[in-house]
Amino acid sequence: MTLTDKIDDYGRPAWILLTVLGFIVWWPLGLALLAFSVWSGRMACSRYGMERWQGKMARMQEKMDRMRAQMQGGGNGGGFWSPPSSGNRAFDEYRAETLRRLEEEQREFQEFLVRLREAKDKAEFDQFMADRRGRHDVTPPSSQSPQT
Repeated sequence: MTLTDKIDDYGRPAWILLTVLGFIVWWPLGLALLAFSVWSGRMACSRYGMERWQGKMARMQEKMDRMRAQMQGGGNGGGFWSPPSSGNRAFDEYRAETLRRLEEEQREFQEFLVRLREAKDKAEFDQFMADRRGRHDVTPPSSQSPQT
């Protein structure tokens, strides 16, 4: 059983206490412990960063979809989830059309972000491959002197 396993048995408070003590004893030690605990995921700060954010966004989108479905099925309004009718049918239609347009723009923007990330990844990979090919194509200069 390693030292980190023993500290893990006590949980996150032990890592926090050890980091604080490290700063008190010698600040580089504390800084190293802090970096290790965050990098290794023991502080649960970076373990699920992007996945957690994307999960929250997906749940929020599901809630918005449910609310929209309830609003559209509410008839002339007044229900718990459906907005009350303004009394002006033209305005109600305008509001519904504007909400639909905004949701469509949101969906298009999310698709654009996905394409942008993919293009960036592809460009980085292509650059890596070009650099790699460039290293292998260069032949070392020969040590022979030119004949005259």
